[in-house]
Amino acid sequence: MQLNNNVTEFILLGLTQDPFRKKIVFVTFLLFYLGTLLGNLLIITTIKTSRALGSPMYFFLFHLSLSDTCFSTSIAPRTIVDALLKKTTISFSECIIQVFSLHFFGCLEIFILILMAVDRYVAICKPLHYMTIMSRRVCSVLVAVAWVGSCVHSLVQIFLALRLPFCGPNEIDHYFCDLEPLLKLACTDTYVTNLLLVSNSGAICTVSFIMLMFSYIIILHSLRNHSAEGRRKALSTCISHIVVVILFFVPCIFIYTRPATTFPMDKMIAVFYTIGTPLLNPLIYTLRNAEVKNAMRKLWSKKLVSDDQF
Repeated sequence: MQLNNNVTEFILLGLTQDPFRKKIVFVTFLLFYLGTLLGNLLIITTIKTSRALGSPMYFFLFHLSLSDTCFSTSIAPRTIVDALLKKTTISFSECIIQVFSLHFFGCLEIFILILMAVDRYVAICKPLHYMTIMSRRVCSVLVAVAWVGSCVHSLVQIFLALRLPFCGPNEIDHYFCDLEPLLKLACTDTYVTNLLLVSNSGAICTVSFIMLMFSYIIILHSLRNHSAEGRRKALSTCISHIVVVILFFVPCIFIYTRPATTFPMDKMIAVFYTIGTPLLNPLIYTLRNAEVKNAMRKLWSKKLVSDDQF
């Protein structure tokens, strides 16, 4: 493993170098990040405190909100601070940590979305065996496997990054560290590394997306045999899941499944899945889910009552 590099830090060029536009980046990222924290932490608190949200679907939604929060936190706070500085640098070790956390929580979100699709498939297609198949023990094991799998994926990214020798340019044309922009700075042939990147991150995104869309097609097809009320409720839940899947996977597939080429739009697409999707997820799940909205109202009512008593 090649660790002896001449480069000890990188310069992040960010989304823009224009002072006025950097202020826009600061305000945008700050508002989006605060919204992400508020929305996802509200879902986490609601699921933890509400007995009505004890089903496997909400157990997985809890972990999805947790991964969204951590995923956004791995990028947004630094980008917010960097927008206030004239020159932004990141040490080699900090860059590697950011690559790990970005891929860890991003991959965890992918695996959790797959588990949510499995949960909906069992609930709609095998309702009589739902509680047996999706028991709390089974769900806990599945989530644990998702965490371990995400860790393995991230360690592969770190292994690929640490093997790259950096001996010249150190300007990263991005607002965060990732393997793609690092490949452009390596003073060696990165063809094999790029193939490994596509076969790792690209394959996970593409295969998972195909599996998810295929599973939801099966689920929607099976709804023909349900009552009108059951069909309406299941359709509402599935549409929420499908929207989240599309919003997260399409940008990721665009970034991670092509050869080592960059386009001007790459950074804007990265903005969408790094701070846009984590903000939209809680909005989509709460606005289209009556049970979550009712649980939030009860939680808020309890808080108001307790505040009045003191």
